Amino acid sequence: MSTEPDFVGEHDVDQTTLDIVESTLANTRYEMDRVVETTAISPVIREQSDQFPMMADRKGRMIMGQFGSAIEDIIANAPFGWDDLNDGDVIATNDPYMCEGAISHTPDVLLLRPIFYEGDLVGFSSQWGNLMDVGGKTPGSIPIDASTIFEEGVRLPPTKLYREGVFDEGVLETFKHNTRLPAHAEADIKALAAGTATAEARIQELCARFGRDTYLEACDAILDRTREGVTRLIRDLLPEGETFVFEDYADDDGRGHGPIKLHMELYREGDELFVDWTGTDEQVPGTVNFLLNENMFKMFVGVFLIMAFDPQLTFNDGFYDRINVEIPEGTVLKPEFPAALGNRLTLMARHFDILQAVFSDALGEQFSVAGSYGTSPNLVYAGTDSDGNDFQLLEILYGGIPARPGGDGLDGHSWWPLFKTVPVEYQEAYYPLTVEEYSARADTGGAGEFRGGHGVRKVYTFEEDGAITFQDDRAVTYPYGVDGGSHAQPSRKRLLRTDGTEEELPSKVENVAVRAGDRLVFETAGGGGLGDPLGRDPDLVAREVERGLISADAAREEYGVVVEDGRPVADETESLRARLRGEREELPQFDFGPLPDEETLAEQIAEERRAFDARRE
Repeated sequence: MSTEPDFVGEHDVDQTTLDIVESTLANTRYEMDRVVETTAISPVIREQSDQFPMMADRKGRMIMGQFGSAIEDIIANAPFGWDDLNDGDVIATNDPYMCEGAISHTPDVLLLRPIFYEGDLVGFSSQWGNLMDVGGKTPGSIPIDASTIFEEGVRLPPTKLYREGVFDEGVLETFKHNTRLPAHAEADIKALAAGTATAEARIQELCARFGRDTYLEACDAILDRTREGVTRLIRDLLPEGETFVFEDYADDDGRGHGPIKLHMELYREGDELFVDWTGTDEQVPGTVNFLLNENMFKMFVGVFLIMAFDPQLTFNDGFYDRINVEIPEGTVLKPEFPAALGNRLTLMARHFDILQAVFSDALGEQFSVAGSYGTSPNLVYAGTDSDGNDFQLLEILYGGIPARPGGDGLDGHSWWPLFKTVPVEYQEAYYPLTVEEYSARADTGGAGEFRGGHGVRKVYTFEEDGAITFQDDRAVTYPYGVDGGSHAQPSRKRLLRTDGTEEELPSKVENVAVRAGDRLVFETAGGGGLGDPLGRDPDLVAREVERGLISADAAREEYGVVVEDGRPVADETESLRARLRGEREELPQFDFGPLPDEETLAEQIAEERRAFDARRE
């Protein structure tokens, strides 16, 4: 059993003060985001909110945030130590290997600020965001055909960007010199620094109001309170003495290697959880490897339990000793340097699927977790326009969210809840393209008593010659459904050329040339359904037929609902449902779709990539 952390015990801070400190830090987290979003200029941060704040105590443990803390790893890999931290310092890095995957690819830049009060270190603030470009072999710095991280852009080891309040112009200029969008990089990095300064001001205000010692004691109490809450959830919800196992596949690495298996096992001993990823596939030659920080994964486990069963608890590092994680070296979840990492979103999304599937099994009837999420792809469109001006669009698109216990999945949404969609008006104003359609893909969410969210269909017309790069997944595998819910439909990409030809594209491509007038039809996957589709409310099915979200054929075949004039026909629906129940086999716990065996699927993936590469030659 693990030794109890030093923050466990009685705390000399009254409840009112503790609540004020905790609430102030919670509000500061959103204030940090607001500062960054209103001062950055890249749409992926300014419009889509791809940035994440964090505040930590003086020992580097996250008190408030979302991704957990990697402060120990960052300083361990820096050319300076804890004793070399000074008031006004700001540390910058974008090297995933130097922070053990706390940021997971080179476009993510993390800034870390030690916070002092009256000369004493009282905590840290950090903010990281996804830059538009950090160099490398492709615009956007997320290549598909790369085998090492050296091809994915400039890598900045932990470096002091500010030294005692003095900005190091040389560090920034060197970094900018290696990017295609230096003005964006400068503005966004300074915006991230401003976010960390916001937290510094608020924490110093708390120290001034309540005293340094009271603030530090409150930090310990916040950690302790979360630890107690998560311990209770583990003990009360999860059975002891049983091991729960699940595995699923990502399609491929973009270079013909796949499918890629993730395998997870979970069990409880006393008040501790044990999670083991042994059995996961070895790292792949392409860029979908996901360097999963073990503490960050502990945070994901805790967030799941907190959000589902006690949302009043604060996300922080307090419960980490209660969760033990094993990730074998050399796998796609802990690749060895210098493996490429640029398109790690594929496995990031899939590992979330597996986490919730294991919990679905372990929690049983207490909480039937939803099926698999669709996809969250990146799209880059870059080139030089007719006036000689360079342009580069980077957009994160979304798929269907799986159905939830008691509710349908969201259509076309990010699995990361705070992300937003870039407005079409913004894209058309600043980039040479027209968005002809942006809609939900009917019938793509998995059928169920609660329907999975639909993927999206987005049609772009390119107005200038250029090239596109994108990474997606769930093109040959299916987002699974749970407890009788059906699998969702896969993703699809097509280029409609001005000469009338049509080209099917795989889910991951790099620098595909496009001409002015070409159209890209970008369709993402849906989310898995939950529960028996024949148990869905017929009125709801009819309403979705009328709205165009479900076709009349799908209403009959999947839900057993006959719809006429926008309403269900009660007698015919009852008769049809009775017949469908009698004809079908027993509903599975997980519906993975019509997949071939692993060897056949691997051959299919390799052949599709060979055929695509041959067309490009």
